[in-house]
Amino acid sequence: MKTVCFLLSLCLASPASAYTAPKPNKPTTISHRRAFLSKIAGATIAATSAVTLNPNSASAADDNLQNVYWGAGCYWHVQHEFILAERSILGRKDNELTSLTGYAGGFKTDSEGRVCYHNFKSIADYGKLGHGEVVGMTIPESKVEDFAVEYFKLFGDKGERADPGDKGGEYRSLLGLPGGSKHPAFAQVEAAGKARGMTLVDGKGNDPDTLGKRLVYVYDSNKFPFYQAEFYHQYHNDFLTPAYGKEYNNLAEAALDDGRIKITGCPDRV
Repeated sequence: MKTVCFLLSLCLASPASAYTAPKPNKPTTISHRRAFLSKIAGATIAATSAVTLNPNSASAADDNLQNVYWGAGCYWHVQHEFILAERSILGRKDNELTSLTGYAGGFKTDSEGRVCYHNFKSIADYGKLGHGEVVGMTIPESKVEDFAVEYFKLFGDKGERADPGDKGGEYRSLLGLPGGSKHPAFAQVEAAGKARGMTLVDGKGNDPDTLGKRLVYVYDSNKFPFYQAEFYHQYHNDFLTPAYGKEYNNLAEAALDDGRIKITGCPDRV
């Protein structure tokens, strides 16, 4: 039976639901990861209602900002790579970054609109609800192709995610665009995938793992929205590379303070 990591159980308050991504402010292995997470303690938290990823204001490059998401195994590594992409492609500063870890691709939430990481009380467990780990962000429509190119680089020459030790639908490869395969830039996204030997197919929801298939599910992000992950999972080091450093990790506190990260209502450490 697949080992499941549980965060320590926590008291929960009012409901949380879909977190659709922030607009910028202007001016290893499965056993390693889950064993580590199983040691984490938390505290009582309050929940929040549904919000969208809303940059507080748009920069000159922000034409037709859109909420999108990308998933390729563990979201810690994926978030770091997209933070680098936001900086290099869009020139965003720390207080303008929108890439956040989260969940998408499932049909359901719990009765309070929550989607959560595995936890001792089985509250809104994202795996049981059919979701996969993703990184959501708000980017200009004109840059979707550029971000797609960066996304498919995550699969390397073998067309596989960086952490094949993590198995199951939670780690499937998926992406979400407004309109899904009908998005205006989908042809460019698909071409970026084909250049890496990847096949894109429409996701039906609650889809299985893509390990070894060179396959990526495409979701309509309007029908399968992004749910922000817990604060604990934001700007986190992974087990694939050396630690990203305190400067990177501390971006989570800054994003929480200015509202780009929301309290989810899930077991967490804030």
